[in-house]
Amino acid sequence: MCQRNHRHSIFCIVPPYVLSNIIRNGTDSQRESALRTLSSDHTVRTLRALRMAVPVTGAGSIMATTSAAILPNGKPNRTIFDAQNQTDFARAAVVRREGEAKSKDVTVNEAYNGLGDTYDFYWEMLQRNSIDGKGIPLLAYVHYDQDLDNAFWDGQEMVFGDGDAQFFNRFTIAVDIIAHELTHGVTEKEAQLIYQDESGALNESLSDVFGSLVKQYGSGGKTKQDAGKADWLIGKGLFTGNVKGVALRSMKEPGTAFDDPTLGKDPQPDHMKNYNPTSGDNGGVHINSGIPNKAFYLVAVGIGGYAGDKAGRIWYETLRDPRLRADATFVEFALLTYAAAGRLYPGGSERDIVRDAWAQVGIVIPL
Repeated sequence: MCQRNHRHSIFCIVPPYVLSNIIRNGTDSQRESALRTLSSDHTVRTLRALRMAVPVTGAGSIMATTSAAILPNGKPNRTIFDAQNQTDFARAAVVRREGEAKSKDVTVNEAYNGLGDTYDFYWEMLQRNSIDGKGIPLLAYVHYDQDLDNAFWDGQEMVFGDGDAQFFNRFTIAVDIIAHELTHGVTEKEAQLIYQDESGALNESLSDVFGSLVKQYGSGGKTKQDAGKADWLIGKGLFTGNVKGVALRSMKEPGTAFDDPTLGKDPQPDHMKNYNPTSGDNGGVHINSGIPNKAFYLVAVGIGGYAGDKAGRIWYETLRDPRLRADATFVEFALLTYAAAGRLYPGGSERDIVRDAWAQVGIVIPL
């Protein structure tokens, strides 16, 4: 269910409780798709654990493409693979490489463009050259498995399902989903936040934060949105018209993104008083991430302008802070954001805005 084992986890966009609700409440065909997704998640987790012990060196692996594929700073190197609705990465076909013409397949183009927009954001706004900061190639697999209701980062590549067409559209449809998964790679390279409890919720929240910033940045940074005008929805467009909901999550109003008879109600809290100490979902990593998500939203609108300029920089410097522990709590992360705001913008109001935002979600930073 996209759970366990901390650093051996895969990092999924769709929470396991949503899939469990489909299994519980859906029709036979809907349950079948959800069960297949959960089974696929388990298979990929197992393969990732094996790869960490014995790295894969096949044609579709990042090791096979890295040595000759590093491009100059500011230039992404994207390769899109078509998994052809199978689960064997080694049999996937390369369908678009960096600089090649558009494909006739909209999913291929969405993955290619989404990776490019995410790379551009990280390079232009944060001076980061790809996932590892050193220009590592960006690999994406589309059409993975049959009717897969998920997208994930597995430690080497980003993988996107086609959705079941009943509840979920294709998972390349929203650029913030693509950026969310790529950011799991950035977090893994910088902080290795353990995918459990509060540190796991921070891991998920960071992916939502930067996913939303990429969406607000726009293609090539040409249409940067003001924080007050952005929708702050994660995965808008992912749900089909059959779902009573607007997105997977809302950073502005956690807990309001969906309320559907089959998928259930969005369970995210927006305050520590409602923190969910569940044992499921790796200790609620997709649930309790609503709390730091709301804190970031409040910082962004408090500072104003495009959120990637200052709020995003504060969060990014916190992610890179060597004092950020792998098992960091919300309070520890909040303290580091407060310190980063003061260090980056001495004499400004940013530090007080950060402190007030955390206080509004129930996390007090002492003076």
